[in-house]
Amino acid sequence: MLLGVIGICLGVWVEFTESHHHGAHFQTRFLGNLLVDSFFFFAIGLGALYFLALQYATETGWYASVKRIIEGVAGYLPYGIALMLITLLTLSLTKGGGIYIWMDNEHVQHDPILVKKSAYLNQIFFWIRTLAYMGVYFIFWRGFKMRSLEEDRVGGTAIHFTNYKKGALFLVFFAVFSSTSAWDWIMSIDAHWFSTLFGWYVFAGMWCSTMVVLVTLTLYLKKQGYLSKVNENHIHDLGKWTFATSFLWSYLWFSQFMLIWYANIPEEVTYHLTRIEDFKMLYFGMFFINFAFPMLLLMSRDAKRHAGVLTGVGVIIFAGHWVDAYLMVMGGSMGKHAYIGAMEIGMALLFLGFFIRIILMNLTKAPLMPVNHPFLDESIHHEI
Repeated sequence: MLLGVIGICLGVWVEFTESHHHGAHFQTRFLGNLLVDSFFFFAIGLGALYFLALQYATETGWYASVKRIIEGVAGYLPYGIALMLITLLTLSLTKGGGIYIWMDNEHVQHDPILVKKSAYLNQIFFWIRTLAYMGVYFIFWRGFKMRSLEEDRVGGTAIHFTNYKKGALFLVFFAVFSSTSAWDWIMSIDAHWFSTLFGWYVFAGMWCSTMVVLVTLTLYLKKQGYLSKVNENHIHDLGKWTFATSFLWSYLWFSQFMLIWYANIPEEVTYHLTRIEDFKMLYFGMFFINFAFPMLLLMSRDAKRHAGVLTGVGVIIFAGHWVDAYLMVMGGSMGKHAYIGAMEIGMALLFLGFFIRIILMNLTKAPLMPVNHPFLDESIHHEI
């Protein structure tokens, strides 16, 4: 976190010393980075909640030994919600801060496309949707957390079946909200552009980043002498999820890019043209990292059980998906004026330090191994 503070201070100082060249962009750059990091780490907490609900809804047995790890990462969600709301409120009060141009009524009045979209893209409806998303996510997170602790105390199967039903219900809400929130918070930055695949694309990136955090955190705790019941088969499963979600994200990236490129319709290609013209190395490098590294290094069974390989590839994928989030936000808001400097790195490190601290703190609040989970014995003897 200290490195993050130093990086932010250095970035602000550099920006101000060059204010005669870039002063008009300082607010957009700072608020854009705030949105990138708030959303990126919030999405990982949300991804953990989704993954937890998925295990409940499918009555998975193997995951019981790493259930508290998933819950620990999901426990960042309340903090992520708070930071996202602060960020979005700041943008709302600054007429979009140069990021959401549709929040500036003067701009909208002179833009026929945004006038037609204003029934959906307006601040009142935006905040109604945002508060609905956050409220639903928080309610489900709190419910899963409280029932998990209660299950440790009372045992039985009643709580498990309640979680089974709640998990399935959450997936229904999430199927809609994961896409519409991506439209609202990210896709609306490029206010004239839309893609029917965009919500799924953002979801896939969120899920892959979440799996990287889960497998890396599990390996770290095992190295510290915890999680004695977690064996290489659990690690293998987490590795398979990381591998699979990397391919899911890559498939959606290519599907979206290829179809738009092939059709070559001006109002569709503008999104990719902006990123390619201004961030060619970052844009295609990000795709190569997030696709090629998992494909080449995680394909084999042994690689998915090797702590060094999983950690190394995980760190690279994690950085690659942060760059993806950066390009989605800054590519549409600042374009050619955006660049990764001390401010970007400093803010990312600050959020990362806070994220890690909250997760590790969450893991101290309950036994790392569930006590009365009905699938615990199956998980302990899990073999593949």
